[in-house]
Amino acid sequence: MKITAIIQARMNSARLPGKSLALISGRPLLQFVIERVERCISLHDFIVATSTDAADDAIAAFCDARSIQCHRGSPTNVALRFKTCMGRHPCDAFVRVNGDSPLLDPRLIDRGVGQFCAGNFDIVTNVQPRSFPRGQSVEVVRPVAFERAYSLMSEPGDFEHVTRVFYRRADDFEIGRFRHPRDLSGLQMSVDTQEDLDRIRRMVGGMRRSHADYDVEALVRLHHEDECRCAGAAL
Repeated sequence: MKITAIIQARMNSARLPGKSLALISGRPLLQFVIERVERCISLHDFIVATSTDAADDAIAAFCDARSIQCHRGSPTNVALRFKTCMGRHPCDAFVRVNGDSPLLDPRLIDRGVGQFCAGNFDIVTNVQPRSFPRGQSVEVVRPVAFERAYSLMSEPGDFEHVTRVFYRRADDFEIGRFRHPRDLSGLQMSVDTQEDLDRIRRMVGGMRRSHADYDVEALVRLHHEDECRCAGAAL
């Protein structure tokens, strides 16, 4: 079964412009995402999906310099960008990866793909309901189901958030779910603001081995340690 990761990335973030290529320990954030996706044993390949907006020329150049597959599509309709990406790069399933998740645990991707392959699901997710930290989101999607989901999209948020219609119309799809035994949904490991970026920089700065060696449990410990240091500094 051919499983492809589609990494969605853009430069025009409203809250943190340019975050996809913001430096963490001297390397672009997107590089961290890619190095973690490359650790997955369940993936056939991966593609960076960005937009045709001029601001995203930098992402295309980043990919070209590293011989990374890059698909450019609609700047405003992210779901359509995924749809056209699948049309040019057919696969049996795709994993949606957010480009603002530099510490995504590759083991979670492998877990989601394993569950997908073992069942008859349209989507396997750890997002709804959320129990893992933000930045540890995994969705494995069957392309034919995505085509059907796209035909059902009717609200602006459907096209922006790509998979929202699966959950909004859950009775129309076979959904597999996996959860963390604890509720870690309050932890923020994605990069949405400057505060988030600073936190990730501190966490990576505290690592003593390759960042990709840190699974979600080790990252949770680093997150808590960072919170304690920041709280102590504020006293």
